[in-house]
Amino acid sequence: MRYWLIANAKAGDGSRGQSFWLHHLRQAGLEDVTVCDLGDSAWQAQVRPGDRVLVAGGDGSVSRLADVCLERDATLGVLPSGTANDFSRNLALPEDPDELCRLMVSGSPRRVDVAWLNEHLFLNVVHIGLGTLPTTQASPRLKKWFGRFSYLAVLLRKLEMQRGFRATIEHPEGRVADRWLSIAIASGAYFGGGQRVPHADVTDGRLTLAAIRHRSLTKLLSVLLITRFTGRPPENDGTVMPLAVTGCRIRLAQHKPVTADGERLGKFKDIHLTTTPQALSVIGKPH
Repeated sequence: MRYWLIANAKAGDGSRGQSFWLHHLRQAGLEDVTVCDLGDSAWQAQVRPGDRVLVAGGDGSVSRLADVCLERDATLGVLPSGTANDFSRNLALPEDPDELCRLMVSGSPRRVDVAWLNEHLFLNVVHIGLGTLPTTQASPRLKKWFGRFSYLAVLLRKLEMQRGFRATIEHPEGRVADRWLSIAIASGAYFGGGQRVPHADVTDGRLTLAAIRHRSLTKLLSVLLITRFTGRPPENDGTVMPLAVTGCRIRLAQHKPVTADGERLGKFKDIHLTTTPQALSVIGKPH
């Protein structure tokens, strides 16, 4: 078994880079580790089944490496170094770097779900509409100052400007057409820098969809803040439509920007979302 350390030098505030994690991995007893840069793909062909690929980066970096691990039948280890680090929360990873590195070296692999937007793998969440703004408009300076709360800051700043979009959501139990402010589809239990998805689990084989209907600014702010601080939307309100499905299709009236795990994917008009249960080997303690 070979250990790989793949570091994204641009992740987070830069304090948890390659040298930081190498030090703690050596403290955990791992001396033989192959170090590569995230931007260099030549190493990927050398990964063998059972290898451990440790990624030091944010959720976007983790998703990119998950695709490699899935293809090469390797095990993914996450060293949280980004702004949100939502996928690591699904794995109940220790916050202490020494304890975390000991787990990376000696922990037993577990298996978690992976999700797909058309042919693109994602682990956390896909956003359409308002939810794409934190990714597309949160500046590096804002992220540095406010960390994971920079996403909420951008949402609050842009909320009044949004007019919504028309889309039809088709799922195994029916279809719903409406004007939406935002549609989010989560594979795991966290998104947006620690926002909890009620009843969701990264091993349950389901996607959790939350579609927010267009409402007045006052109403939207109220729902947003209640959801943010209680972990669930107001009941019997109608503003948020929650669904738990194994797959769905979203038909948009016009092409809209789409993000997945904090990365821009481009503009789409027809989206298929599916999940592959427990397909990815990881180091951690899935809830």
